[in-house]
Amino acid sequence: MDYFPAFLDLKGRPCLLVGGGAVASRKARLLLSAGADLRVVSPWLTAELAELREQGRLRHEAREFKPGDVDGHWLVVSATGIPSVEKRVFSIAEQQRVFCNSVDDKASCSYITPAIVDRNPIVVAISSGGSAPVLARRIRSRIETMLPASIGQLASLAAGWRDRVKHRLEDFGQRLRFWEQFFDRPFSPQASALGEESLEALLDDFEAESDGEAWLVGAGPGDPDLVTLKAMQCMQAADVILHDRLVSPAVLELARRDADRISVGKQAGCKGSTQEEINALLVKLVSEGKRVCRLKGGDPFIFGRGGEEADALEAAGLRYSVVPGITAAAGCAAAAGIPLTHRESSQSLMLLTAHGKEGSDRQDWPALARDRQTLAVYMGVSRFPHLSRQLIQHGRTADTPVAIIENGTLPGQRVVRGTLGQLPLLSAAHRIQSPAMLIIGEVSAKGSQAQTESTGARLHQDVRTPAARTLTN
Repeated sequence: MDYFPAFLDLKGRPCLLVGGGAVASRKARLLLSAGADLRVVSPWLTAELAELREQGRLRHEAREFKPGDVDGHWLVVSATGIPSVEKRVFSIAEQQRVFCNSVDDKASCSYITPAIVDRNPIVVAISSGGSAPVLARRIRSRIETMLPASIGQLASLAAGWRDRVKHRLEDFGQRLRFWEQFFDRPFSPQASALGEESLEALLDDFEAESDGEAWLVGAGPGDPDLVTLKAMQCMQAADVILHDRLVSPAVLELARRDADRISVGKQAGCKGSTQEEINALLVKLVSEGKRVCRLKGGDPFIFGRGGEEADALEAAGLRYSVVPGITAAAGCAAAAGIPLTHRESSQSLMLLTAHGKEGSDRQDWPALARDRQTLAVYMGVSRFPHLSRQLIQHGRTADTPVAIIENGTLPGQRVVRGTLGQLPLLSAAHRIQSPAMLIIGEVSAKGSQAQTESTGARLHQDVRTPAARTLTN
């Protein structure tokens, strides 16, 4: 985050506007709408600014800017359109530690004016950090169409009831759930009276739920754009987020800001929370009445041990629900342009993990080694030599194409291609690190960098070994 977002209370506070042209007029309207005590310094004014001066809404000094003009002001806006003046105004403001915005001169700004959607008291601000103001305005126009004009009226209604609700519901968690229920109800866009009646009825009937609830949520393969709408709703409603190591920081950014976040990630070779400890913590939090989002990479019920957590909640008699996610095999393969099934070369798909319970190897190797099928292997980086050896021993040819997708769907995605016989050497030569998905089968030779980029993934590297090129040409 390049800029700290904030809403300033300018009511009655002295603000300085340098400039009297069309751009300055727009800035004046914005500052006056926020209640600023506005002083304008400019040799001349537009007709609009002159009218505002005649109405007594601003004070005007018809002259050039002087360094002493900044004194005593909370905020400065320079809108002369003259670069040398903008830089001078900014320099003086910086010396006096007064925030300054110079229009269309990002280097001479200590704050950025965002694009604004005003539904007073609801205000939405969109900023590109000064990099793409036109894009920010486009986003604003979309939000304008989404927010009804009555949304501000609804916020004002809620503001008038805050003390009453606080008196009736002393627990913060109860109040939070009450307001969530209130804002989820339909309201008339015409009259606040209907909202008033709805709020009164809801408060009379409201019974705080003493029981907590858990949501076992799939966070997808890493790209936040692949998180489902239902998953996002759970992340926004949860009191506590229990998340795995494979949940990307970008996905965690979608969670409710004031929710407690607890990392319970496990990593091979490192000390972390055991599954039994995670189960116990989950049961404890839900038993305390918390709404818990158990956030897991991919899908919670595909090699995510979500089934064990569901069993623990079921045994404790606690409420839970499951929110599926895009599993790593589907997400990573799509990002690499690899079809997991193909009418010409693969009529079946098998998902498998290289790590079973207590390290046991109970794989049906003859079945896995059959041709014309795709194998998608989770958590297999350390087991690549074993996988290659077993599959070849049980009948899969050494020249079977493979693709290793490291950090699939993420900005650092890398795709390394080769053959089953080369698999151990590929992993070592390219220093493959977890998380990495392994795709085995003829479909692994399909897809290209162009195909990968067309899926929306941000590919850093797609490597094909010489042997793989021979197979796919």
